Amino acid sequence: MKTKRIASIILAIVLTMTVFAGCGSTDTASDDTASSSETVTLTNVSYDPTRELYAAYNEIFAEHWKEETGQDVEITQSHGGSGSQALEVANGLEADVVTLALEYDVNSVRDAGLIDDGWIDEFDNDSAPYTSTIVFLVRKGNPKNITDWDDLIGEDVGIITPNPKTSGGARWNYLAAWAYADDLYNGDETQIKDFMKKLYENVLVLDSGARGATTSFVENGQGDVLIAWENEAFLSIEDYPDEYEIVTPSISILAQPSVAIVDEVVDQRGTREVATEYLSYLYSDEAQRIAGDNYYRPSNEEILNEYSDVFDLDINLVTIDDFGGWDEAQETHFTDGGVFDEIYEE
Repeated sequence: MKTKRIASIILAIVLTMTVFAGCGSTDTASDDTASSSETVTLTNVSYDPTRELYAAYNEIFAEHWKEETGQDVEITQSHGGSGSQALEVANGLEADVVTLALEYDVNSVRDAGLIDDGWIDEFDNDSAPYTSTIVFLVRKGNPKNITDWDDLIGEDVGIITPNPKTSGGARWNYLAAWAYADDLYNGDETQIKDFMKKLYENVLVLDSGARGATTSFVENGQGDVLIAWENEAFLSIEDYPDEYEIVTPSISILAQPSVAIVDEVVDQRGTREVATEYLSYLYSDEAQRIAGDNYYRPSNEEILNEYSDVFDLDINLVTIDDFGGWDEAQETHFTDGGVFDEIYEE
């Protein structure tokens, strides 16, 4: 009896070891290539005004990924001021991809060692699958008769715009205004700075992000004009068609929101394949039309022309290259002690 019991124990131990060995080999396989029956998760850290765009895009991408791989994908979104979001990722907020308001914010994640050099060439159009520009949102009837940037420096005009220290959109706003003043004063920096100082003296609220600024203007009723992403202005018109209207200034800027894979994270999580396809599929015809439907300008010129009745395609747009690129623009205008601090603190 005792002998049989010992034999049974030995057999149980052998079987248990076999089971664990089998489990070990299964885990190793799942680390290398995810089973099509498993659900893969992806985190996209984005900026404020892309909430509606990615809510729509995530649905079609999940269908596309399922059709291509047989695998379900769950996508988590995070939104906030672009500069703040970049800082969060650099400080440990896990993101498989970032879809931020401008190149400089992606570079700050790169500089933290999370994104490889050369990211801007990984996807078409400098890794900007859609673009936007800066316009004015005013109250219906335009009671302050705002038609261009010089109307914003009047004594009785209240402006809403986000803080360039935390918001990518706010930096595009600032540079668009600077481009107008530069043209107006033929590059005279003293007069340009005086113009910018007067403009920011009229700013009532410096919210941390573009969506917060929209809330201040649209929902809280503050100010006479919102300097806004074009898509934000159109969404406000869509929600309140009888209360607001859009004014397109004579000079604005080509705003290029940037997308990138967070290499350090996808390699740790084994999500490089799905992350790459997530950003690549933004250039598909279906996704480009979703961008247009959400009032972003498709990078595909043929599809952009389908929205010629929505967007002013003849607007005079400067580019970030006119400011020497983002590194130079950031250093000159937005770092501590830069021109923005100079004019705003005065």
